[in-house]
Amino acid sequence: MEDPFEKEQIEQIRLELETNGAAAAAAKIGACLAEQDNIPLNIGVTGACGSGKSTFVNAFRGSDKKDKGAAAAPTGCTETTVEVKPYPHPKYPNVTLWDLPGVGTPNFQAEDYLNLVQFDRFDFFVIISAERFRQHDVELAKEIQRMGKKFYFVRSKIDQDMRNEEETVSDFNAENVLTKIRNNCIQGLEKEDVESPKVVLVSSHHLHLYDFCKLQETLERELPAHKRAALLLALPIVNLQIIKKKKEALQSHIKFLAAGSAVAAAVPVPLLSGAVDLSILVKNAVKCKNTFGLDRKSLQSLADSTRVPLEDLIAEMKSPLALKDISREVILNMLRVSWFHGVLMAAEEGSRFVPFLGLPAAAALSFASTYKALSTFLDMLAEDAQRVFIKALGLHTSV
Repeated sequence: MEDPFEKEQIEQIRLELETNGAAAAAAKIGACLAEQDNIPLNIGVTGACGSGKSTFVNAFRGSDKKDKGAAAAPTGCTETTVEVKPYPHPKYPNVTLWDLPGVGTPNFQAEDYLNLVQFDRFDFFVIISAERFRQHDVELAKEIQRMGKKFYFVRSKIDQDMRNEEETVSDFNAENVLTKIRNNCIQGLEKEDVESPKVVLVSSHHLHLYDFCKLQETLERELPAHKRAALLLALPIVNLQIIKKKKEALQSHIKFLAAGSAVAAAVPVPLLSGAVDLSILVKNAVKCKNTFGLDRKSLQSLADSTRVPLEDLIAEMKSPLALKDISREVILNMLRVSWFHGVLMAAEEGSRFVPFLGLPAAAALSFASTYKALSTFLDMLAEDAQRVFIKALGLHTSV
């Protein structure tokens, strides 16, 4: 389904081009891309002391409490969160997880909690508990529901529950245990008159296990389209489906980038088009690489969490974009070996000398060549991300 927000932006660019010319249209394209990259998504994460909310914030952001390069949320068994504290995503700072004070602590009683944390700024809430959901959690959920916003119950530390159950039960069955925990949570909430409670079972240390994927799918369905794209790009990769959806979100931006290339080609300034195209390709390739978790830091984190050697993960990558630091030289070398791109670039430059129709033709050719290159680079990096993820989890799935 077409995003109304994106459709409106395309119409604005068209009107700008027809009314004020190429330079104004180029500026509008830049503004639209910046607007897309800065759509705010604010997630409130709350729960009782020791529930695992800070660990969940870290896991979602791809951070570790020992990570000196990021302001990782504190963890511990005591009440370490005493104020509302924002944690922007390290790669997508427009997506912010807010580590909220535990419900029912002396400073934040349930009845005035939402006002104290400035309820209106959050797009949705995640209410976390390491055991049964308490009365404070229920009261908060009802108030959020009454005020017309979404909330999701996350039963955390499921990996610990599973280990404990396996050690004490002779006929241990993982699916039966998970179903029992989930049903107990839902029944307890329904007894407290919470309407249609959504409960997901999560281990923040192993997001690819249990129900985190269900939480992701629910958020996708219930968020507005433009907010959904912001969420998808920031989500940790926990299955192959998320890689596919990240690729779709990145693909939707390509037409704007290619339009910027076309507008630059329509301006009669020597060498401008080539310089703009190269800048577009480099910046977008870096963005795609980071989004797919193919940067060195993300690969090391994946290696640590799955206990697969970093060298084995790197060996799965085939694209020069993934194997090297992305630079103008790397992009130029890749373009030189692409006959398709070479033909279009030559045709674009030649068309500039054709009277009347030369610049419009150059613009069309520039759009086509840039769109093709952007799509090819995206395909390469998405395929590398799939291979790396399959290797990390020992899956037997062909790419």
